[in-house]
Amino acid sequence: MEVMLSVIIGFMIIASITAIYAKDLLSAIIAQGFVGYGLVICFLILRAPDLAIIQIVMETVTLIIMVAVVLDSSREEFDIMPDKTQGVTIAASFLFALVLLIYFNRAISGLDRFGNHTLRMSEAYVTGAAEQTGSANLVAGVLWDFRGYDTLGEATVLFTAAIGVITIIRLVGKK
Repeated sequence: MEVMLSVIIGFMIIASITAIYAKDLLSAIIAQGFVGYGLVICFLILRAPDLAIIQIVMETVTLIIMVAVVLDSSREEFDIMPDKTQGVTIAASFLFALVLLIYFNRAISGLDRFGNHTLRMSEAYVTGAAEQTGSANLVAGVLWDFRGYDTLGEATVLFTAAIGVITIIRLVGKK
């Protein structure tokens, strides 16, 4: 597991550096997308599928919006790279995506089968949560009493993303 995480984090660092030094804005956005999807794989390796789901949704929505804005904006294309370098860059991108898919497959296979669960951390919630919270609804009691800050953080992230999307849509609509 540590080796897989190290490899993915190494690829994420390379993609981050590529995004910083990219000559084209679209290339920078795609490289930054590799970083986000690498984080999804890291969450899956660490057995945090709830965080992986949020990250993959937010990364996909953000990438779609950013690519749409870049393609819709008025910019000139410059042929910066010669043809030989461009082919190497495309091949490296496909290789990078292939490695991410292989590790994604390995991370998914390490999760429990659908319907089966391990009571690693949730056993304390299931056994004594009703008495400790005084709530008739176990899920609401756990969310509000035990995981209140986590739930608040997730709601804040989703709210901020929704407000950002609404803001971008309204700005495009006013033009």
